[in-house]
Amino acid sequence: MFSTEVNFTLPKGYLDQDGGLHTDGVMRLATGADEILPLKDPRVQQNPAYLTIIVLARVITRLGALPDVNTKVIEGLFASDLSYLQKLYESLNDDDAAPGVVPDFPLVGDAR
Repeated sequence: MFSTEVNFTLPKGYLDQDGGLHTDGVMRLATGADEILPLKDPRVQQNPAYLTIIVLARVITRLGALPDVNTKVIEGLFASDLSYLQKLYESLNDDDAAPGVVPDFPLVGDAR
């Protein structure tokens, strides 16, 4: 059996409305529905780039101590964190990647 979820740490972190910083989270593997259903969303039809926001909100199951990860949370991420999550998503859901293996790519500010 392989793992369907991976832990991650955001390069900068999400700042909530009370100033709390949330950096550690969990992302699960995407299903077909995660990629197909958001295409019907009016926000995606008006702006195709919004697909990324909805898909990430569906597959990120935990971010710090937040009670819920939704599109408003993903919209509020710093650009470097959004980029990190997009790369993580692509690596986890790539047909050629080993299931459940966390990708090895440098984080923003990482001196690798």
